[in-house]
Amino acid sequence: MNTLSVRETFSLGFMAFALFLGAGNIIFPPFIGLQAGSHVWTAAAGFLVTGVGLPVLSVIALAKAGGEMGNIISPVGKIAGNVLIVACYLFIGPLFASPRTATVSYELGMAAYINNGGNALYYYSFVYFALAALVSLFPGRLLESVGQVLAPLKIVSLIVLGGAVLLLPAVSVQEPVADYIAAPLSSGIVNGYLTMDTLAGLAFGLVVVNAVRARGITSQAHVTRYTIRAGIIAGVGLTLVYLSLFMLGMKSTALAPDATNGADVLRAFVQHAFGARGSLFLGVLITLACLVTAIGLTCSCAAYFSTVTPFGYRPLVLFFAALAFSISCAGLDTLIRISIPVLIAVYPPFIMLIVMSFVHHRLSQPVRVIAPATAVAFLCGLFDGLDAAGLKQFVPAVYTSLPLHGQQMAWLLPGGVVLLLSFCASRFSRAVQAAS
Repeated sequence: MNTLSVRETFSLGFMAFALFLGAGNIIFPPFIGLQAGSHVWTAAAGFLVTGVGLPVLSVIALAKAGGEMGNIISPVGKIAGNVLIVACYLFIGPLFASPRTATVSYELGMAAYINNGGNALYYYSFVYFALAALVSLFPGRLLESVGQVLAPLKIVSLIVLGGAVLLLPAVSVQEPVADYIAAPLSSGIVNGYLTMDTLAGLAFGLVVVNAVRARGITSQAHVTRYTIRAGIIAGVGLTLVYLSLFMLGMKSTALAPDATNGADVLRAFVQHAFGARGSLFLGVLITLACLVTAIGLTCSCAAYFSTVTPFGYRPLVLFFAALAFSISCAGLDTLIRISIPVLIAVYPPFIMLIVMSFVHHRLSQPVRVIAPATAVAFLCGLFDGLDAAGLKQFVPAVYTSLPLHGQQMAWLLPGGVVLLLSFCASRFSRAVQAAS
């Protein structure tokens, strides 16, 4: 079999869309819409660059790399590359992101119906990860279970939510607040950047590639083509959802005047639009969104570590599900407090490597060009991580004076400068060698 039908291609795209769209993705845009007010579409443009553009780019990069993250990481060397790959899978998998999906879905979806005290979270997380493991044990049927069952359920729920947004009468748009007054574009960029979907795209890209291969596609060119199409379909779906959620927040000024986060905005809107059953609807939506993401993370982690350890795929699925369950018992606040600084630290080097993966084959000396810039990006990310952890005394004063430091994007300037200098040095070295 060398081709997929149109239906299978769209199922693949829906699967990728469902894997990306977790609870955090549903929560961020409404709060941006509420706070950005009349500047909402400027902020939305920034959010879409990093919340949609970079994740889709990471899926495409992985597809072009033959489904091997190692091909993207190779310019930094074998040891550093392996460390980055392991860190990526562990951080967005069983250590942080996967446990967080359980705690978020519990807090936003089930806490209203379950006694919030005692061991309720433990029981909920156990059932949650048991379901995630059950689906993940059969990766060959992931396209059917996620792309043709769970993803459509999630999409239908989002369509219902989006329809309610469109039917809500227009309201007077409030003036922007906080950072959206003077810098709506960069504030939107930062919020999209902090979704961490660019890292997730590398893991989900592998899931998509494996799903294509499980359908009997053996040609690498066809695998790449269908993975790219799935990434584009996912990107279009994410964009439509985000736009409706921005509008939801913008129209919720009177419904959630005292909201402190996107969950408050969503909860107020759903209660207004759907009445007493609104909480149940929100619970189903959030639980579906989180569960599909947890399945994708479990599959991708087990698939990778089964290739670099003596353990098989299925034992690793059970191990990672159990590990994620254990960590989720710490609770949402603890997970967020610990995970954010760590993820902020590792994000910049991955962005550098993903972007450069599209051109590194055109470089005569890719290691000399890409490795120094990636090292600088990692060092800057480490400073940002220390800053986010409240350890400002370890951050050099000169770094805090760089542009975009307040938005945790100061690495762009030094990383870009080193990349340019490394490229010029490589060209000069090549010219000298040719002349001699």
